[in-house]
Amino acid sequence: MISRLALGFCVVAPFMFGAGFARAQDVPGIEICTVEKTMERRTSCLQSNVEFLQKTIARLALDHQQKLDAAKAQIDALKANVVALQKIVDDLKAAQGKTADVAKKTDTSSPKDAAAKDATKDGSARDAAKQGGK
Repeated sequence: MISRLALGFCVVAPFMFGAGFARAQDVPGIEICTVEKTMERRTSCLQSNVEFLQKTIARLALDHQQKLDAAKAQIDALKANVVALQKIVDDLKAAQGKTADVAKKTDTSSPKDAAAKDATKDGSARDAAKQGGK
């Protein structure tokens, strides 16, 4: 009795839980059409292969076009960054040039100031020598 009940459950359970027998499905892909005996079946097989290949090519073309568009957008963004960075470099070079010009002016005026200070010291020494000699 239990064995009959178990056997009945094994037969009915897959249908109750929706896991019925595997049904044949037409999975898209390349099929070997040479195994078909009749010309109609070979023709439909070849047409199926052609349709699959056309869909695959269209999908890949769209995917690659999206990747190219994303790469172009990224290149444009990088070009904008390069332009901004080049402007910053030019500003820094200009500021460095101004700083160098100011430094040259102070350096050229420094020897003159030093010579003037030396002359003042020499004049003070002469004055002291004159006063000391008197």
